[in-house]
This record gives sequence, C-alpha cells and structure tokens, in this order.
Amino acid sequence: MANTIPSLTSRPAWKALEAHYQTLRDVHLRRLFADDPGRGESLTAEAVGVVLDYSKNRITGDTLDLLVRLAEDCGLRGRIDAMFRGERINETEGRAVLHVALRMPKGSSVELDGVNVVTQVHTVLDRMAEFCTKVRSGAWKGHTGKRIRAVVNVGIGGSDLGPVMAYEALRHYSDRNMIFRFVSNIDGTDFVEAVRDLNPAETLFIISSKTFTTLETMTNGHSAREWLLAGLGGDVKAVAKHCVAVSTNASEVAKFGIDPANMFEFWDWVGGRYSMDSAIGLSTMLAVGPEQFRSMLSGFHQMDEHFRTAPFRRNLPALMGLLAVWNGDFFGADTAAVLPYDQYLKRFPAYLQQLTMESNGKHVTLEGAKTTYQTGAVFWGEPGTNGQHSFYQLIHQGTKLIPCDFIACMKPLNPLGRHHDLLIANVFAQSEALAFGKTAEEVRGEGTAERLVPHRVFEGNRPSNTILLERLTPEALGKLVALYEHSVFTQGAVWGINCFDQWGVELGKALAQRIVPELERAEAPAPAHDSSTNHLIRRYRAAKTS
Repeated sequence: MANTIPSLTSRPAWKALEAHYQTLRDVHLRRLFADDPGRGESLTAEAVGVVLDYSKNRITGDTLDLLVRLAEDCGLRGRIDAMFRGERINETEGRAVLHVALRMPKGSSVELDGVNVVTQVHTVLDRMAEFCTKVRSGAWKGHTGKRIRAVVNVGIGGSDLGPVMAYEALRHYSDRNMIFRFVSNIDGTDFVEAVRDLNPAETLFIISSKTFTTLETMTNGHSAREWLLAGLGGDVKAVAKHCVAVSTNASEVAKFGIDPANMFEFWDWVGGRYSMDSAIGLSTMLAVGPEQFRSMLSGFHQMDEHFRTAPFRRNLPALMGLLAVWNGDFFGADTAAVLPYDQYLKRFPAYLQQLTMESNGKHVTLEGAKTTYQTGAVFWGEPGTNGQHSFYQLIHQGTKLIPCDFIACMKPLNPLGRHHDLLIANVFAQSEALAFGKTAEEVRGEGTAERLVPHRVFEGNRPSNTILLERLTPEALGKLVALYEHSVFTQGAVWGINCFDQWGVELGKALAQRIVPELERAEAPAPAHDSSTNHLIRRYRAAKTS
C-alpha cells in the first residue's frame, strides 16, 4: 500500500520537538525544580480519583505544548472518537476495537453492523452473574452433589494474565472459602501442580479459548477432562458439571462435553489483552462476586469517559502516553519499569507486559511502511519495596535511562502498625532520589573518603511518574487498567501503528505445529529445518528413547 500519510519524523510538530529536545537534554531536574517552585503542583493532574504526578519528567510547559501539538497533528482525537464509535480501526484484521463497550452501562449504545453491542455485553454479564451466584451460594452442585470449592481457570495470554492479575489484585475482596488456581503453560508441571491437592468432586474448570482450538489451552483442557473423569468414575456426564467455557465455538464446546448453555461468549472486537472485563473475567466474578465485578467495570468506564472527553493537557492516559513517546524517542529509553507499592498488585507488571508489548511491539506503520523511530518499550517491574533490594541499583546508578511508574494507594487495605507509612515513605523517597540524586559535593559533605566519592554519587535526572489511588478497590483497579490501556493507545496513535493486531506471535506457533509430529512419530524425520533446529530435534528424540 502506498504511504500517503506524512512520516512521523517529517511532521512539523516532531521537528519542533527535536529542536526543543536539544535545548533540554542537558538540563537537570534539580534546575527545573529550582526555577519553578510550584512545579510539583502544576505538573500534577487528577481525574476520577486517580492522581498523576508527572513533574519528575524532564519536561517544561513548552514540552507539553509541543507534545499536545504532536498528538493533534497525528489525529489522536479522531482515533479516539473512531474507537468509541465502533469503527474498524484494527485495519489489518478488519475489526472494530470495542473493549470500551464491555464496561458501558446498560442503556448505552454502540452499533456494529446494525447491532447494539452493549446489549450483547449485558446479556452475557447477566448470565455470568446468575452462574456465579449459584456457584458461590452452593446452589450449583458437582457431579456427586458436592458444592464447588475450587476454581481452575485454564487459558493463556490475555485469557490468563488478566484473570491472574485481577484475582491477586482483588484477593482482599475474594471469597476465602474458595480456592482459585490458574493454568496456562503447556508444560505439564503447571497443570499437575495446580490440581495436586484438589478434589475433583469439588473442582470447576473454566476453559477460556475463543476458538476452542488454542494449542496450550486445549491441551490443558483435555488434561483437565481426563483428570476429572479419572476422579469421578469415568462418567462423561460429569464433565458438564465441572467444566464451563468462555468461547464462541459452540460446536467444539459441546464436543468437549460442556453444555453450550454454560458457554459464556465474547467477540472478535475484544482483543485478548483487553478482555479481563469480558467473560474472560468469569473467574474474577466468581472470586469477588457480581457486585464487585460491576464496580470494577464502573472504574473502567469512568477512565474511558475521561480519556474520551478531557483535553489532552489534563488527560491522564494521553499525558502518560505522550511522556512515553518523549522518553523513548527523544531520550532513548528502551525500557520502562512499573513499580507498584502494593503487594496485591504483584502481578500487575506481568499483565502490563502483554498489554504494552503485544500492542506496540510493531515495526511498520498502518500504511505498511517501516518505522524510522522507536516504538514500544520493554516493560518490566516488581512490587516495592522488594525491588529496592534487587534491580533499583541499576535504575539509580546504571548506564541505562529507565523511566519509572510508581503506583501506590494512600489508604491500606490491611492496616498494620507503621507498615503503610514506611511503604509510602519509600515510594516518595525513591522518586525523589531518582530525580535529584546526590552530588559529589554532598557526598564529601558527609565525610566520605575521597576514594569512595565516585561510588556514592547519584547522578539523578531519572524520569518517573507517581500514580496515587485512594485505596485498591475493584473500581480503582478498573481505573488503573484503563489508564494504561489508553496510554498504550495514545502511543500507537502517535507512532501510526496498529495497537490491536499481534501477527508477531504467529510464526513461532506455526513452526511448532510443524515440529510436533517430527518429535512424536516413530520414524526419524527427514531434515526439514536449519542445521541447529535439525540437530536439536535429533537430540530430543534420542533422549526420549534412552
């Protein structure tokens, strides 16, 4: 396809940012704060109960003006409106992108091919709520008449990472009389360890696969079926009482032995990494109940509406996305650290890895032209304060520039003595230390021996955001996830890439399907790969028979 849109780097707004960067690249945050005593307040934005302090980024008011101009020049507002209208902005797959419809209130309307998808969403939500109420109350009985006490979610990618993260994040609100486990890896160890101490008569499997053909999910799903039948006397009727499906393939679901009435639908306009608030979240609803799940949806929707309507200068997701572009494409930051200072959010960085890197790990534009600029960063992180005793050394004194997002809640869910004050003190101290560092003069002033001075200098000037929530509720979690979803969207709109396809995951899966029979059949396969892969196949086959 011909590239009819000006390349990003040729746009006047981009050229202006390049010139502006030259004036700012050697300016230290110490100076920026000294020159503007009110910077901390003026470069803080707040909306729907979320506070974003972005003052510790290497920016000025002029930077913000230029970044907003870039967003406008790249058509961010039009892309936002097109998404909310249900236009097929996933051009390479010809699909609408309507995860925002998953959390719209009843009575809302977004039409796709003449159908109001919000009505469809609430039909499924109501069915989910009815089912979860039965299971949680004990009205749903297993094959032997026992109530369900353990739920195992079987999925992979977005069908696993979202539910795992949400369960851990909302564990405070979960039914502690029930056990929740998650199986995703095709490594048999994952399944075996998940079910080792469970009673088949009290276990429910949620098998989540849109097509019901996903290799990893269905391999684990069939192992679950065999485990159930082995523990329940081999009666195939037991499957329907101990397995439900999140899928769109009713025929495959029925063939598996699941009653299609217990299949919860989602749609091709929901990408896997954007699906935790769809039927993929069935395990979440089972854990916390329908009311809390709907509260989470409300949080999502509040952030959606803020993103859709707020001016970019006060728009939290837009600001975060534009700052990511600034730090990545101008300051050369290759990675970004997400540092939640809340133990319940321990799986949030892993969840964001798929959301961010599967969305923006692209090297061509919407028009098929190869990009000449950096796109998605590598995302990583761990909860604080644990990370302070491992990788923070590199962030503070290493040679890499690593922008950080500090996430914290002002009120704890589990008050315990001084714990929360100490936790929050560390959040604020780490962002302060990254920004301002410690000079050689300050180190000498502490009486440090001269030979040790270089080792104890902190250069500072490391950018960070601080995101504050009042308390980690289901509603707050929805707001936090939507904040990052729309930040990713903002970056993709600026870069001119499609955030919603993931062709990069296909090649390895296709090659694996070719290799499987070469590992399993009795006769040795003819060499069909490169010399390394052929050699590895021979080694594996030899090990299997030795």
